[in-house]
Amino acid sequence: QVQLVQSGGGLVQPGGSLRLSCAASGTIFRIYAMAWYRQTPGKQRELVATITRDGTTNYADSVKGRFTISRDNAKTTVYLQMNSLKPEDTAVYYCNARFQVTASTLPHDYWGQGTQVTVSS
Repeated sequence: QVQLVQSGGGLVQPGGSLRLSCAASGTIFRIYAMAWYRQTPGKQRELVATITRDGTTNYADSVKGRFTISRDNAKTTVYLQMNSLKPEDTAVYYCNARFQVTASTLPHDYWGQGTQVTVSS
């Protein structure tokens, strides 16, 4: 059973920093892209950043230059370093990963449990 377990998050003042982590566990044959999304009440989930299997990264315009997505060498843990945080970054953050659990199964999307990030003075 593949799981994504998130950690990090919390309350931070504007201008501060936080780091989110998301670790994959279980039997995984191949990992494709990993990503971070965020969601605020009443709004659709928004893509924040992605990292592909070869390490190519992409960011939403709203976080470019402030957030950095990275991955460990085993490619099973993804991080989101968030700097210069703004009140509008307040949201529940979710990690997402596309895995293939065996060579004969199709890739499937998995989600972390979500973690609250609140930016407020």
